[in-house]
Amino acid sequence: MKLDKSIVRYFKIYGLVLLGLLCITVVSKAQPFSSDTKKVLFLGNSITYGGQYIVDIEAYCTMNYPGQQIEFINMGLPSETVSGLSEPGHADGKFPRPDLHERLDRVMNVVKPDLVFACYGMNDGIYMPFDQERFEKYKAGINWLHDKYVKAGIRIIHVTPPVFDELRAGKKGYAGVLDRYSDWLIAQRKLGWEVADLHYPMKKYLEAHRKVDRAMGIDGFELASDGVHPGAAGHWIMAKALLLYMGEKKVAGAPGVLAAVNHPKKGELFKLIAQKQAVMKDAWLSAAGHLRPMNAGLPLDEAKEKAVAIDKQIKVLLVQ
Repeated sequence: MKLDKSIVRYFKIYGLVLLGLLCITVVSKAQPFSSDTKKVLFLGNSITYGGQYIVDIEAYCTMNYPGQQIEFINMGLPSETVSGLSEPGHADGKFPRPDLHERLDRVMNVVKPDLVFACYGMNDGIYMPFDQERFEKYKAGINWLHDKYVKAGIRIIHVTPPVFDELRAGKKGYAGVLDRYSDWLIAQRKLGWEVADLHYPMKKYLEAHRKVDRAMGIDGFELASDGVHPGAAGHWIMAKALLLYMGEKKVAGAPGVLAAVNHPKKGELFKLIAQKQAVMKDAWLSAAGHLRPMNAGLPLDEAKEKAVAIDKQIKVLLVQ
């Protein structure tokens, strides 16, 4: 039976419209990480090792995009630099600062990620006034790290260092050192580098709240009690900056990760994700090896078994 040409034309037009609507739907549900991203690696120092911002990012993605299975791998190492520098008497003379150069090849062999976030700078100025030689060491280390992953064909996003709070930590002038390090890193965008800035969002947030405190005659606000290691609020600013960089504009006004997700079991899910991250980060560090004295993690296979068990609990909660 022949169909009337007008009917055929109608179905063609209808089909194109429907296809367009489907495309719009797909775009509107775009995820921060591409569908072929399976492993995301985080490199850095003790702030990354603390890892709350990584937990926040995984929790956000798990609850908002449950269909995409991504392994978020924390390989931050406390005290580490990318400059290879260490101040005299570091850790009361017990050990020099670990240097990423010593372990990166092993990290690359153990973890073959699709994407790397690298956050260095806080330790690289060695908590001393600005010095051009130290700055050159930092720049050389960042360039080396960048080239290693680019040559391996792996996407790397550099992350500016968190804010340093001189009011809490002392070390007058060091906040300005990290401003300069951040400015240089941001400037590498002109070379085509991917650079996500969390330094200035943290700095603006800290200064704005301090200004309000001063107007009220108090001085209690802080992002980091020791001036270096952020608490939950600081880690969320870090996570939010990275999610915004990845295109997740809806997190902009969220005061915390749990405000950025909508799931009846979000509190329980968040705790399970934090538990999994705590198990895996030490296992990954031990699997790659490093020179810093610290407790060893579980053997990687054993840790992965525990992670699989936790993931099963997460999947059950996600469908409730």
